[in-house]
Amino acid sequence: MAFFKKFFKDVVPDKKPKDDTVTVKEKPKPKYYGTVTPYPNFNASSDASVLQSAIKSKGVDEDVIIAVLVKRNNEQRQKIKAVYEASTGKRLDNDLKQALRSDLEDVSLALLMTPAQFNAYLLRKATKRLGTDEGALTEILATRSNQEIQEIKRVFKEEYKTELEDVIKSETSGDFTKALLSMLQAKKDESTEVDLELARKDAKVLFEAGENTKGVDVNTFINILTTRSDLQLSKTFQEYARVSDITLPKALIMELKGDIEDCLIDIVKCAWNKPAFFAEKLHLAMKGPGTREHVLNRVLVSRSEIDLQKIVVEYRAMYGRSLQDDIKNETKGHYLQVLLGLCGPY
Repeated sequence: MAFFKKFFKDVVPDKKPKDDTVTVKEKPKPKYYGTVTPYPNFNASSDASVLQSAIKSKGVDEDVIIAVLVKRNNEQRQKIKAVYEASTGKRLDNDLKQALRSDLEDVSLALLMTPAQFNAYLLRKATKRLGTDEGALTEILATRSNQEIQEIKRVFKEEYKTELEDVIKSETSGDFTKALLSMLQAKKDESTEVDLELARKDAKVLFEAGENTKGVDVNTFINILTTRSDLQLSKTFQEYARVSDITLPKALIMELKGDIEDCLIDIVKCAWNKPAFFAEKLHLAMKGPGTREHVLNRVLVSRSEIDLQKIVVEYRAMYGRSLQDDIKNETKGHYLQVLLGLCGPY
């Protein structure tokens, strides 16, 4: 629980929201913390032709493929896909699947999906084979917006001919299922206003539902942690530290067990510091013997146009070394080039 040692002391420190907006022509616009930006002077026809030549090249020109995929944002990649199919009569993803191998193939195909397609694919992958990837399910549903979750459900049904809720019900159980289904309702408060009185009330309710009762009222934890905004939950964590001798994450560790414990703790981590949550995911994917490439792909691709700049900064702050250096130590070849490209300037 290294994350908690770093972010949750005996009393959770005050957290003030940063100003994440800039003014463009007197209209506020969110700052951009992604690492992949639109390619200037973009030409979808030219890129499609270049990719076709690289795929047909004797031995396949991976360097060219990487240069195109990593230096275009997702919207531009979708246009390249459309032009490629229109001009060749073939799907770009199918041609790349035949041309590439292993980890490079996986990350390249991920980059060609829309965000909703990639999220739906990840959820399907997390529930399809023997052994459900509970951590991936929580990570995706706890960090996507209401609109993104609605779009994921639509695409999941379109791609896999079944409702995502039904898959969750069949592949998970108990309180963990309840938490996932609650997040799937996409009813989380997304306002930027913090209600201090509500935070105090929720802190007391959580205390009564956990530490101050026999057993645990898990439904109360699920209801509050899956419906309040991140800023609201952060204030609730601070208030909880005032009514309890221990912090909320420690209380969850003491009172809950199994998948639901991991799930609710991850929700707390996300609410408190989402970039740090992802930094820890990346660190654990490279820690110890073996590298979990699927985790690297999932995080770096999905956050490359959202907050990967922040994740890179948090990684260095948390572990005293750069994310890029660890990636260099754990991966190699063209796959390494893709991951470094996604991380942005080094």
